[in-house]
Amino acid sequence: MAKHDDGRIGVVAGLVRSAFLVNAVYAQASRERGLTPQQGQLLCVLMAEPYGMSALGTMLGLAKSSVTGLVDRTERNGLVRREPDPRDTRAVRVALTSRGHLVAEEFYAETCRRIDKLPAGLSAGERDALAGLLGRVVLDNEVPAVFLELDETGGAATQT
Repeated sequence: MAKHDDGRIGVVAGLVRSAFLVNAVYAQASRERGLTPQQGQLLCVLMAEPYGMSALGTMLGLAKSSVTGLVDRTERNGLVRREPDPRDTRAVRVALTSRGHLVAEEFYAETCRRIDKLPAGLSAGERDALAGLLGRVVLDNEVPAVFLELDETGGAATQT
């Protein structure tokens, strides 16, 4: 990877290091709530609606056995529950419990607050440009909608 003479880093290193930065925020916010980062991600995904195990595996990039273990551990903590899938009697969906909703909302709000601070040194125009470019990368690569978009009040609005 080439380093630019002006001290900037290239797009590959920038994206990889940004991923590490966001993962560190997830890890810290999760730890503070007694969760693993994967459980935090699961809660964020389930904020929008319940999902089947297969869909969760796809969205989280996990094998079937890994999703089962993740859901089992999160269910033991009282944060999610399995419920019958109304469209397929052989399948189950995973949904947040009442406690899971509260933990998910707290985790989501804190994670958003911390991630929003990461580009604090950028102007409003630069933030808009960054959002536009990252949005294109995400859409071009068909990344599943795994995180809710903030609404104007700072709460969860729509899944993106």
